[in-house]
Amino acid sequence: MNRTNVTKMGALICALLTLYLAACAKPPTEEMENAASAVTRAENDPDAVTYAGSTLVRARDALNRMRSEAEAKRYDAAKNYAAEAVSAAEKAIADGRAAASRAREEASTLLGQVKTSLAETGRSLENAKEVKNIDLDFAVLDQDYDSARRNTAQAEVSLAGNNYQDSLDKSRTARGILTGIDTRIAGAAVLVSRKK
Repeated sequence: MNRTNVTKMGALICALLTLYLAACAKPPTEEMENAASAVTRAENDPDAVTYAGSTLVRARDALNRMRSEAEAKRYDAAKNYAAEAVSAAEKAIADGRAAASRAREEASTLLGQVKTSLAETGRSLENAKEVKNIDLDFAVLDQDYDSARRNTAQAEVSLAGNNYQDSLDKSRTARGILTGIDTRIAGAAVLVSRKK
């Protein structure tokens, strides 16, 4: 056999060996099952869904790519995507918990501030009713105050139910209403003081 034939024969043997090994390769079943479980856990974690949506999308994308690579019998790539899916799913859960904790703290702090403002505005409103010749529509102010009180109560319920965004929204609404009442009372008080 000449040298060219030996080289061709060696290349053919290498190619056949590679095909044989590829045919014998097994899908990374355990890694793929772990990836699917991790993504499912993240998809069922309300904090991950609410606060880490983009990371959850990356986990799903890696899971889909893992499946595509496994179907194409590219098992090394499938194994890499499985690891990526697990990592992204775990990050989504961790990020979701951290963000929920921050949101809970923010909602709790804002609600505390609004409750203080509610009490202060209530006192200002009652004091304004004692001022002679003050130009205020107390029926409207009382309605606004009741609305602020309702929003504050709803914010408390939402906070207790771990619906932090709704608690924040209701607290902000109440704060805006109270600020409006305070502004009208202050403006009317200035006008009364000028008349004296």
